[in-house]
Amino acid sequence: MIQKKICLLGSFSVGKTSLISRYVNSLFSEKYLTTVGVKIDKKQLTHDGNELSLIIWDIAGEDDFTNIRTAYLRGMAGYIIVIDGTRQNSYDVALSIHEMVKQHVGELPMVFALNKADLKPHWQVDGQHIRPLEQFGYPVLETSAKLDNGVADIFLALIKQWGSNHD
Repeated sequence: MIQKKICLLGSFSVGKTSLISRYVNSLFSEKYLTTVGVKIDKKQLTHDGNELSLIIWDIAGEDDFTNIRTAYLRGMAGYIIVIDGTRQNSYDVALSIHEMVKQHVGELPMVFALNKADLKPHWQVDGQHIRPLEQFGYPVLETSAKLDNGVADIFLALIKQWGSNHD
């Protein structure tokens, strides 16, 4: 069994907890619960004949008053930065988080998740924002925890990156 630590990072209320809950437990709730510190979930699966145990760290959102504790990033094999498509500010926070992670941990497999695709008519993040993300060379995928769209895909996109660059 190969064990991998994944961190979900992003601004407050972008949907990190909802994405994890949908992926791990196939559940979605409209209730907003603030993550304090970190919450850890586990998901076991088989990919390309390998038994994987994903240790998924749901790290409290970042804003002007709260910064991600870099100690939480230690030992991670990859990360997903979640952006709320309806909030321009969450895009700006995502870019600063991406830079911070690269400074503290270096280049690692990662995915950008453009969340809340079910609210696409209200998106403030559009093509002009998405193109620069794609230039980083990492997958940029639309997700909706509510509709279960793209949720498994973001984790699979991360897993596939491990296949091309083993630890």
